[in-house]
Amino acid sequence: MVNTPFPKLKLTVSKVEGVCYHGYKMGDEIVLEDFTHPPEHFCLGLAHALFPCVYALSFAGHFPFMDNQRSIFVTCPDGGKLEFKAEVLDVDGNVASIPKDPTYKGPRPQKMLVEVIKAKGKCTYGYKVGDKFEVEGLKCIPNICGAAYHLMFPALFALNFGAKFFFMPNPDSIDTVTCPDKGNIVFKVSRISQ
Repeated sequence: MVNTPFPKLKLTVSKVEGVCYHGYKMGDEIVLEDFTHPPEHFCLGLAHALFPCVYALSFAGHFPFMDNQRSIFVTCPDGGKLEFKAEVLDVDGNVASIPKDPTYKGPRPQKMLVEVIKAKGKCTYGYKVGDKFEVEGLKCIPNICGAAYHLMFPALFALNFGAKFFFMPNPDSIDTVTCPDKGNIVFKVSRISQ
C-alpha cells in the first residue's frame, strides 16, 4: 500500500490493434496506487505517454470533452497498438465521475507562464533567474530546451485542464519543475487565465 494524498487510478485496455509485448489485452484493468507508483513490470512506453494525463487527473484536472471528465483515453506510443482509458478512483474504489460539459465547444487553451526561479552552474541554453516564457494551451515554446520542455509539459498539460496544486502557495502554479541536467535550472509554471 502507498500512503499519499493522491487518488488511485484505473487503466482499462479499451482498444487493441496489434500485438502488445506486455501481453495487455482488451478489457485488462491495471490499478495504480497513485500517479507515482506504477505496478511491477509496467510498460515504460505507456508510462511515458500516460504520465501527463494521470498527473492532471491526480491534481483535479478534468477533460470537458469526455463523457466522464475525470477520465481520458491514452494511446500506446508503439504504433498505437493499444488504447487505455484512465480513470480516477474515489476513496471507496469506485470510478469518480463528472458528467461531460454540455457547453464544451472545442479547446479552451489556457494562458500560462514559465519562469526561471533558480539557476546554478552552467546552463547550455543560458537561462537565468527572471527569464519568462508565455505559453498558450499545449503549444510548444519556440526555441526552448527540449529536455526542460519535456519535464515541464506534465505541469503545462495539467494546468491547461484545470489542475490545482494544493500543496503550493498558489494552487494555480508549481515551482518545482527542475532541469534534468544536474538540476541547474528550476522553473515555475503558472496558469494566468481560466
